Amino acid sequence: MADSERIQNSWMASDQTAIEMSGEGTGSRECSSLPPPPQKPFNSDQLGIGERAFSAAGAAFLSAIIVNPLDVAKTRLQAQTAGVAYSHPLSNMTSRMACFGPNMIFADLKCSPSCHRAGFQGTVSICPPECFRYKGTLDVIYKIIKQEGISRLWRGTNAGLALAVPTVGIYLPCYDILRNWLEEFTAKKAPTTTTYVPLVAGSLARSLACTTCYPIELAKTRMQAFKETQIGKKPPGVIQTLLGVVSNVKSTNTPQNSLQGYRVLWTGMGAQLARDVPFSAICWSTLEPTRRKLLGLIGGDDANALSVLGANFGAGFVAGTLAAGATCPLDVVKTRRQIERDPVRALKMTTRQTLMEVWRDGGLKGLFTGVGPRVGRAGPSVGIVISFYEVVKFVLHHQYT
Repeated sequence: MADSERIQNSWMASDQTAIEMSGEGTGSRECSSLPPPPQKPFNSDQLGIGERAFSAAGAAFLSAIIVNPLDVAKTRLQAQTAGVAYSHPLSNMTSRMACFGPNMIFADLKCSPSCHRAGFQGTVSICPPECFRYKGTLDVIYKIIKQEGISRLWRGTNAGLALAVPTVGIYLPCYDILRNWLEEFTAKKAPTTTTYVPLVAGSLARSLACTTCYPIELAKTRMQAFKETQIGKKPPGVIQTLLGVVSNVKSTNTPQNSLQGYRVLWTGMGAQLARDVPFSAICWSTLEPTRRKLLGLIGGDDANALSVLGANFGAGFVAGTLAAGATCPLDVVKTRRQIERDPVRALKMTTRQTLMEVWRDGGLKGLFTGVGPRVGRAGPSVGIVISFYEVVKFVLHHQYT
């Protein structure tokens, strides 16, 4: 049963055997005229952990660059719902006094030159807060470009790359290894449970990857959520963001603040696991059968790199979209916990309490804040990662054979 569940492609299965070229009554002359024996089909189990990690890291790098603007839009929408105020950095008198000079006497602080809702505070032309409030995915992207510059759409990309490469480099190879081992184990011990192997393997692999690299995920979310409030100042990077989180806890002068200062770097990891484990379970249990069917339709045993790319991208797109939509409420909770600036409250928050808080404040709409950019990001992202990963494995197969 396990063999029928595997993908029937030469780079993913090894159940066939090489044709025997020796036979009874065959002379040496006849043997020498026979064609060389065909090579044994390649098994992906032959790939080492380094080759798997290389494939996965390349896929993660490509995905992080392409879909980061949607990730920024999703985080801004969720942070706004959590109470983060987005306005012009000089919208209050204190900020303007800090930058006081000739250029500030008749400053134009409108959200855009064509805005007709701007009013005057003294001699300064400034828009009301509503002009800076985000109303949807496209509105977020438009306002970031107008108010902060197009480069801000890739805010946190360095953290995303620093996170994605090791995370996916752990995630996909571990998933492959766990899936292969569990399929062999269940085929011998419990054939009826083979169907659930992708679900279990995906959940375990994601938990390991998430726990290992969580502080970088925390830094990425905070870098995307908060705007720089000082004109001309470069926004903090990954290290500066994490040092700021730790220093906020140590400044509270609470007992054991040294230990809590580093513990806060894993604040919200429970919410991340609560999101990522079901995401992986839904994603892989959807992706594997979908990929198997698509490969059978467009490639079969004679699959080439293009059919491998198409089948895996299509299956990944469908699986990522479904999993992202189903786990959006937990993603909202994760973001809210990660952007909490009060260190005492951050250490006391729980996933369940935050989920109830989101429901109380916004109801069903609040739980699905940012679902559009999240789904729009996850579908292509999973498709890119899986297809790139499998195509590289396919190329490595041809190098072996």
